Amino acid sequence: MRWHFVSLALVFLVSDGAVGALVRGPYLQSGSPSNIVVRWRTDVAQIGRVRFGTAAGNLSSFADEASAVTEHSVTLSNLAPDGVYFYSVGAASGTLAGGVDYFFRTAPPAGSHRPFRVWVLGDFGMTNMFALPVRDAYYNFSSNRYTDLFLMLGDNAYHGGGDSVWQVAVFNTYSNILRQTPVWSTIGNQETGNSATAPPTTYLQNFTFPTNAEAGGVASGTEKYYSFEFGNVHFVCLDSMSSPRTNGSPMLQWLEEDLRQNTNEWLIAFFHHPPYSKGSNDSDTKQEQIQMRTNAVPLLEAYGVDLVLCGHSHSYERSYLLDGHYGFSTTFTNTMIVDGGDGRVDGSGAYSKSVLGTRPHAGAVYAVTGSGCSLGGGTLNHPAMYRSLNVLGSMVLDIHANRLEAKFLRETGAIDDYFTMVKGAVPWRVTEARFSGGIASLTWNSVAEREYHIEFSPALPATSWTDVSGPIHAADVSASWTGAAPSGFYRVWSAED
Repeated sequence: MRWHFVSLALVFLVSDGAVGALVRGPYLQSGSPSNIVVRWRTDVAQIGRVRFGTAAGNLSSFADEASAVTEHSVTLSNLAPDGVYFYSVGAASGTLAGGVDYFFRTAPPAGSHRPFRVWVLGDFGMTNMFALPVRDAYYNFSSNRYTDLFLMLGDNAYHGGGDSVWQVAVFNTYSNILRQTPVWSTIGNQETGNSATAPPTTYLQNFTFPTNAEAGGVASGTEKYYSFEFGNVHFVCLDSMSSPRTNGSPMLQWLEEDLRQNTNEWLIAFFHHPPYSKGSNDSDTKQEQIQMRTNAVPLLEAYGVDLVLCGHSHSYERSYLLDGHYGFSTTFTNTMIVDGGDGRVDGSGAYSKSVLGTRPHAGAVYAVTGSGCSLGGGTLNHPAMYRSLNVLGSMVLDIHANRLEAKFLRETGAIDDYFTMVKGAVPWRVTEARFSGGIASLTWNSVAEREYHIEFSPALPATSWTDVSGPIHAADVSASWTGAAPSGFYRVWSAED
């Protein structure tokens, strides 16, 4: 099937005046292998109905609400894992919206290794013209690829965060992807009017997130923070704005229990306030950022977090593979860098972890993706960061089994940063390297029965590498190669990764 988004912001079919008019949606929530929540809004109260089926022309199943409302929320249950379903919304008397572009794909079975894509977008809710190029760049990038998850990093609606702003900034602007892909979000400071004590009322009214582990993980009892699972990945959403962030607080107690019970191969956390940033919000001066760094980050790292996604600073910042930095930027040292390379397969190599699963303090990448519609400047010189940019864009994650590929996608369509993380592979550690008289000799650690290659480049950064060894089949914990070769740069590459 060709996955695509139509260019119209809203398509609806009115078959009977009794079903009223569609005001918002539909949009998808809380997807799991067997369930999904469909939400929409109408101008008059009615008992909502979702018709659904595995073919667009045969919506033979349906689910109804219990009473007449204008804010509709219908849970579809007993769905097949990793299945494609078409659907429509309306009432028993008629359909308001439906067609070939109204579909979703359920989550795969727990532990699945099938590839999936995540779109990560932060701080996009200003209802300005700069959000549209960022959105359209992603739509074009993924025109032939289904988006399995849509992560919103907070500040989804500015200008007071009222319902009318949500309508324009969120539901009108992203209507195409919202009706095909489940959206998951975290709370930003705009969702509470910049108040640490005000509840994110409109945010909670607009979303339906799991409180009782409906999509995996441990029940949190609140939609402010929660976890869910997708394939072999455990996602944790934290509330860095409206919930206490101190040690022993309910959120951090829940977080530790949720992480303790996690058995997935990947762990990804997302929340609004970045623990490391020198963008428009300095992580050395803002209380929310300081508390998340000193209290939440140690827990995440103790349970083997791989990637942490945040917004708040209106910039893009991406760290090295880090572990153990919980203080101000002035206390950062090179001993806290697990891998100081660029994380690029065509550069210094992917960030590698030897265990496919959770391993304490094996390193994590921290990314700030808060330039969904505006730029905020800042010094952009945090020592933890490999790359810092004052440009518009969003992040794309492609995860397949033991491999995670991340790209920062500009509003122009250009890729301005990228990195790869591989788990369950022995990190490339060259134990001996010599070059003398035109002869190069390398010895490195290896995995038995794995094929290796030695590649050469005359200079770095390299746009291409030349295979100078052919296949080398390892039979023990170390492998080696010696051959005539020019002076330059060499790397070890495995055909299995």
